[in-house]
Amino acid sequence: MSSSLTVPVSLAEISRLAGVGRAAVSNWRRRHPTFPARIGGTDVNPQFSMTEIEAWLRANGKIKKSTEREWLWPRFDALGGRDAVGTALAEAGRRLAGRAAAGNELAGETRALVDQAVKLGLREGGSDTFEFLLRRWLDVHVRQIATTPQPLARLMAELALRTSLCALDGTSGITAVDPACGTGHLLAAAAHEGAGSLLGGELDPVLADLAEARLRLGSDGATDDGPIIDVRAGDSLRDDPFTDTSADIALCNPPFNERDWGYEELATDTRWSHGLPPRTEPELAWVQHCLARLRPGGAAVLLLPPAVAARRAGRRIRGSLLRTGALRAIVALPPGCAAPHSVSLHLWVLRAPGVGEESQAGGRLLVVDAASRFPRTTARDTTPDWAAIGSFVREAFDEVRSPDEDTAPDSPFVRQMPVIELLDDEVDLTPGRHITPSPRDPAPRLAASWKEFTGLTTGVGKSARLLAALDLTAAAADTPTATTVAELARAGALTLRGGQQPPEGTVREGTSPDDGIPLLTVPDLLMGGEPRGCLAPEHLATFEAVVAEPGDIVVVGAARKFSAWVHEGPPIVLGPQLFIVRVQPEQLDAWFVAGSLRAPANARQAGTHATSSSRIDVRRLQVRQVPLSEQRRYGKAFQELAAFERMVRRAADLGADLVRDLGDELASGRLTGGA
Repeated sequence: MSSSLTVPVSLAEISRLAGVGRAAVSNWRRRHPTFPARIGGTDVNPQFSMTEIEAWLRANGKIKKSTEREWLWPRFDALGGRDAVGTALAEAGRRLAGRAAAGNELAGETRALVDQAVKLGLREGGSDTFEFLLRRWLDVHVRQIATTPQPLARLMAELALRTSLCALDGTSGITAVDPACGTGHLLAAAAHEGAGSLLGGELDPVLADLAEARLRLGSDGATDDGPIIDVRAGDSLRDDPFTDTSADIALCNPPFNERDWGYEELATDTRWSHGLPPRTEPELAWVQHCLARLRPGGAAVLLLPPAVAARRAGRRIRGSLLRTGALRAIVALPPGCAAPHSVSLHLWVLRAPGVGEESQAGGRLLVVDAASRFPRTTARDTTPDWAAIGSFVREAFDEVRSPDEDTAPDSPFVRQMPVIELLDDEVDLTPGRHITPSPRDPAPRLAASWKEFTGLTTGVGKSARLLAALDLTAAAADTPTATTVAELARAGALTLRGGQQPPEGTVREGTSPDDGIPLLTVPDLLMGGEPRGCLAPEHLATFEAVVAEPGDIVVVGAARKFSAWVHEGPPIVLGPQLFIVRVQPEQLDAWFVAGSLRAPANARQAGTHATSSSRIDVRRLQVRQVPLSEQRRYGKAFQELAAFERMVRRAADLGADLVRDLGDELASGRLTGGA
């Protein structure tokens, strides 16, 4: 892996190369005087020579889990800017796919690196190697290059094939086109669904080269009987490279809010059969472009921002799409499905008229509100449940095979809207405006909520009486002296360990026992308190995982969410700024220690402002020195206080839900009987 090029690596990259958490690398840097000196960057984000780092890691036996790909990527990243690295990756992909190499056009260092990537791909799999390097490149330039997540891309391809009349006899002869293909995510999904011909247009020539290389490699490598692939660089709106070609399906995730799309030059273009898109409606230009490239009966699915369904400037074109039957369905996706992740993007499903098929102004539009069906519960809740979302959307389309049929979908989040009801002054097609989800029979759900709420209020009352009866009149002078967590640890009365950041790629979605051991992080606590991810048991050995067992005390070291509690559930892995305190039960009572640690005054005296974010030095937190019998007496009170807090918070949340649900039911006129 030698190279004349000085390759800088960050602490995060070193952790990936070594297969450990970033905190472990920071510890090595502090504890080992032989750790390489930084060659650049800043004190906060230092950079090191990869050659020196590799030598040090190997000499000290610090490489726990790593792959040759991990060591290859930083060398690519050091080649220069976005285009230089992208071009090199595209060349490596072309060569791995068996295409004619253009190595003579590359500089010596770049050519040698491409050769190295090709050799690695031949050993470990060309597609896997290329996808790894491409994914790293996209991660670096995530703010510049928008991609379509694979589950969403496959859902779009499947909906297009379900809607297209051209795919009724199978997909082997299907032609798919993406006029803004980027690195080929949507076309790869079409190939996965069996499309036999893939056509892609892309304004950025580097992205076009990467898309072609990726598609030629495919999921199982390049084969002679694979799909026909034709990816061309160019502006699909101003100078469409596939003007004379018709497709069976069109998939597109077009650039959003791009005002310079060619409004003046294309004013008389024949593609605008539903009207000239306003300058401020570039997405509607892409919609009509995709329709124009379909053969009769072909279908298009586009991923669009929600404003396209409601902006006044586009209402005439939306009305025309409805009247002609071109627009068949709109699906509102939950936030987080694709960039920008903060909004609920829409899928527009369209179909070109079939041979002899007449427009039906009396038809229907299928509206699917997956955003309401899968609400975003917290600001950090950006990981979609793709299995549930995909199943829900597919069932909605299965129930309504034709939007023109008068059938009632079996879901309050799905509706067939008569087109005539949508053709008002606004032509607002936002699914949430036309769907008011309400259970057909709310009584069982409300009864269960009231039963739980009543039980909580009873429990709160009982706990309140116990807590109110506590005698808190002891004089301050009688309070014993205090000791710190650090002193108790030195005395062997407890152990203190801090959570670590898991290595990249080891955290998976879900928290069921089948998924692995739940991972709790500070962001989880800030946004609801429940873990959002987990680690498989085999990954625990790849870094210094800190696992909280029942009876351990969990302490939050971030001042903004400082707390301490006795863990009572199944084992959980702790992330950064979370600590476990494990007491010796013959010396300390866990509930007493936890209650003492979380006192607000304790947090104030142990706080530190050495960095931009205030933290708590857990070692400085204090605990009163009292006999074990006295600790247990206080521990019971702290335990009751913790139970009281849980019930009060749950009652508040459940009460708010009841107020909202009852308000909806009353507003909809569901009250029966007399006053």
